[in-house]
Amino acid sequence: MRLDQVHQGIKKHKRRRRIGRGPGSGHGKTSGRGHKGQGSRAGWSQHPTFQGGAMPLVRRVPKRGFNNKWAKKVAIVNVSDLEATFEAGAEVTPEILSGTSLLGHRFDELKILGNGGLTKKLTVSAHRFSQSAVEKIEKAGGQINRLSGPTPVEQKKKQAKAKE
Repeated sequence: MRLDQVHQGIKKHKRRRRIGRGPGSGHGKTSGRGHKGQGSRAGWSQHPTFQGGAMPLVRRVPKRGFNNKWAKKVAIVNVSDLEATFEAGAEVTPEILSGTSLLGHRFDELKILGNGGLTKKLTVSAHRFSQSAVEKIEKAGGQINRLSGPTPVEQKKKQAKAKE
């Protein structure tokens, strides 16, 4: 194969197959469906996991664990990462963090964890903070801004006890 043959036979607009239009078309009579059987019937479709009547692989393999597809995706960042990434006096927000290499993926909430040290004064905005992260940010002279989001379970429990 040569470089000029790479796209040979590839057309921008492929014509549709006109099935059931006589023997001259090559797709007449049975319209490419063969003779009889379930595949020849109108409206027939095969289950994606169907394996000719044998027990499908997805049913043979044991299932483990649980995946909650409605759970919020919480991105985590340590204070040591903030120390390495930002200058003193900088403002740290989820929007700014998503543009950095720290958080290149999609997330619903941001949580700051207290792993590592922090010497720079930063203004950090996030949905959640660990207790050690709050202590380290405030000890360095910075401040935290809790962004609105779902109420943490601990706060809900405290509110419930306060009502009683």
